[in-house]
Amino acid sequence: MGKDTLKEATMASFFSTLSLFLSFLALPHETQANYHLSPPPPVVSPTPEHPKKPCPPPIAPPHHRHHHHHRYYPEPPRHLYHYKSPPPPLYHYEPPYYHKSPPPPIYKYKSPPPPPNRQKPLPPYHYKSPPPPPPLVHKYKSPPPPPYHYKSPPPPPHRSYHYRSPPPPPHHYYSYASPPPPPRR
Repeated sequence: MGKDTLKEATMASFFSTLSLFLSFLALPHETQANYHLSPPPPVVSPTPEHPKKPCPPPIAPPHHRHHHHHRYYPEPPRHLYHYKSPPPPLYHYEPPYYHKSPPPPIYKYKSPPPPPNRQKPLPPYHYKSPPPPPPLVHKYKSPPPPPYHYKSPPPPPHRSYHYRSPPPPPHHYYSYASPPPPPRR
């Protein structure tokens, strides 16, 4: 008996929560967007001393970042605007002069003329160079070369074959050689 009552209470609370959630979804979008805001202040009736002021125009609720597809106040159609955008500039339009670079100044001073060329002018193209001078004929002739049967003198005799080295010096006791053995008795 207790379990059924608890089950019925759980189901009732579930359905009440579901109906509350569905009623919240049925609310207009503006109410959903401003649901987290504090409730509006209570309306105070105007005192008789002060006349009732006209209500200000409604202020658009703050734009919600996550709902880019929804507009609170759709744009009025274009034909209601009396302002027309200016026509596009013509293609042959040129900017004012100050946008252009100024023209280069005109120099009245001329550079001095180049110095005169002191070299001889080049001959015309049909001019041919003069022929080379004839070779000088020397009256003096160099002596003829020696005849081919001339032989160079024979080399001096080689004396190294006849030369003998001097005999070695006798061995003394003060030389580096070992002293002679003692005489046998």
